[in-house]
Amino acid sequence: MFYKVVIPIGILLILLGIWESLVFIIQIEHFILPPPSKIAITLFEERVRLLGHSWVTLKEMLLGFILALSIGVPLAVLMFEFPILEKAFYPYVIGSQTVPVFAIAPLLVVWFGYGITSKVAMAALIVFFAIVLNTLDGLKSTDPDTVNLFRIMRANRWQLLWKLRLPSALPFIFSGAKIGISISTIGAVIGEWVGATAGLGYLMLYANASLEVSLVFAAIFCLTFLGLGLFTLMTLIERFTMSWRQYQNTPPEFQ
Repeated sequence: MFYKVVIPIGILLILLGIWESLVFIIQIEHFILPPPSKIAITLFEERVRLLGHSWVTLKEMLLGFILALSIGVPLAVLMFEFPILEKAFYPYVIGSQTVPVFAIAPLLVVWFGYGITSKVAMAALIVFFAIVLNTLDGLKSTDPDTVNLFRIMRANRWQLLWKLRLPSALPFIFSGAKIGISISTIGAVIGEWVGATAGLGYLMLYANASLEVSLVFAAIFCLTFLGLGLFTLMTLIERFTMSWRQYQNTPPEFQ
């Protein structure tokens, strides 16, 4: 555990040191590429404004993720239980990821306006694919011998789903959830770029237009922090929900 924290932090500090040195040695103008020290100062000086815009983007990310999860998981279950639905909807699930998000974002703004709804819808579209595909793969990966055992014990279809297939699919569901909640920043920011009055994406456009590049990097840092924070939160929820799996993976001498 110690090395998992120290090594990444050490690598980050080395990269930041190289960045700082190169900007100083090559004498790059700060409005082109600011050094990390300048970005850190901007983070402190603009902390109130950054916090306000971060809160807006965080709400869009969370609502989009919850929307995708609440639709994606039931849809994956229905597609698994009724193969005809999988044949009908699977091409559209795949097709939803082939359309460039920048092509959809303006339409969402036209349909839902400049408020939070269009950004939530954009984030949900980005997350939706990972949720559906991972959940469906998890349901299909249930051990067939265990399924046969349940059937021998006269378990009905609902009991098979609730007591066996969904618990077995939890690792896949959480895998999709962790991916989805991490990339939800993409949907929220793209939605803000197309049309918004608040949020980190809006702040990045404003700062870029006024050549406040250090503020752009500060907003990127906040986005990265939000993504990593939500990923960590989802990992903790996974460990709490699936504590039985950790116990199974523990060597006998440590049980």
